[in-house]
Amino acid sequence: MPKAAVGLQRCFWTDGSELYDAYHDREWGRPVTDDIRLFEKISLEGFQAGLSWITILRKRERFRAVFDGFDFHKVAAYAERDVQRLLADAGIVRHRGKIEAVIHNAARAIELQREFGSLSRYFWQYEVDTRERPNKLTAEVLRGYTTAPESVALSKDLKRRGWKFVGPTTMYAFMQAMGLVNDHQHDCFMRAPVEAKRKALQRP
Repeated sequence: MPKAAVGLQRCFWTDGSELYDAYHDREWGRPVTDDIRLFEKISLEGFQAGLSWITILRKRERFRAVFDGFDFHKVAAYAERDVQRLLADAGIVRHRGKIEAVIHNAARAIELQREFGSLSRYFWQYEVDTRERPNKLTAEVLRGYTTAPESVALSKDLKRRGWKFVGPTTMYAFMQAMGLVNDHQHDCFMRAPVEAKRKALQRP
């Protein structure tokens, strides 16, 4: 990951570490329409449950290596031997339920892709409507945004389709990271660039 810029105002949740700041500056909130990246993020959000994102971020490259780059067509074919391989890998979060959920969700992702043409087209239906939000998104305001009607609806629909580890709060974090909403705070140096990318984006 490229190095973070130094001496700039960032969102309240960054911790000042180079890894976290670079993630904030280069990735978080920028709109994503690539199906593999969307599946990776929703999978890693599931692994994060009960943990901090920085814990997952530190392990992300290893996760990518052992999950075939989160190519869900490959992951869907994993068998028990793959579960055992992953449980033996100290470089990731070794939680059987979460590992099995990623494999299970990979098959559901293939179904979504067949139905909608792409995961992107499906997920971007749930872009967050921010018209009723205050103009000034302070840290205090943003701390209160842990879900949205759209994340609740997305969670409900994914669960109906059989997905696992996709609660409303988890889905909102996914939506924030993948740019379905711009939750950079008002004085963050990345708010305007992210908003510009969202405005320029051709929706799927």
